[in-house]
Amino acid sequence: MKKYLAEFIGTMTLVVLGCGTAMLVGCDASSGCGYLLTAFAFGLTIVAMAYSIGNISGCHINPAVSLGVLLSGGMDVKEFVAYVISQCLGAFAGSGLLALIFKLGGVPDLTGGFGTNGLTGVGDNPVAGLLVEIVLTFIFVIAILGVTSSKASHGSFAGLVIGFTLVVVHILGIGLTGTSVNPARSLGPAIVAAISGNTVPIAVVWVFIVGPLVGAALAAVVYKALEKDK
Repeated sequence: MKKYLAEFIGTMTLVVLGCGTAMLVGCDASSGCGYLLTAFAFGLTIVAMAYSIGNISGCHINPAVSLGVLLSGGMDVKEFVAYVISQCLGAFAGSGLLALIFKLGGVPDLTGGFGTNGLTGVGDNPVAGLLVEIVLTFIFVIAILGVTSSKASHGSFAGLVIGFTLVVVHILGIGLTGTSVNPARSLGPAIVAAISGNTVPIAVVWVFIVGPLVGAALAAVVYKALEKDK
């Protein structure tokens, strides 16, 4: 149970700090500073969580990462399902906490939907959005699999590598889809936004579930093939 609680806490923290930063500073095309602040908020949260709960659960805090680990033989199906449930509940709790804080404090949400992902940056085209999420998640997950491999020699720097990889994919992806690469991170805010009356995010959230899962599966298959001949 400790592993699942750690995944809950880690995902909740990622949503609070990452989505909360996006809500506070905005991520529109005219706000480059908002881009960078949000990208670093997500990435540095991963660094912090990697060094705090990594030794307990592996700090997946992302169903796509857990899928990559599953397909690489690092966990079984039962554990995978429990991880995903914990991550989704953590994301929902984090989004609910943000909604409470911003409502009580009268703070405007500059994203309009609790930091939810969207398709406006790709002309509301779901195919383009899927492609973006597949590519970005592939890059993110293959970096994770590489740096955490038993054959890797990065040691204690793994958390930094993973965190800064997330920063990089956010820098590109924010202007396109808001960057998900994490189904739980997208689902939690979309549900809370829908409860609050904004049904647009929940209507397109499937893109941010399917895309990252496909990207993670591809990363696992490709990395396994590459590593096999070493």
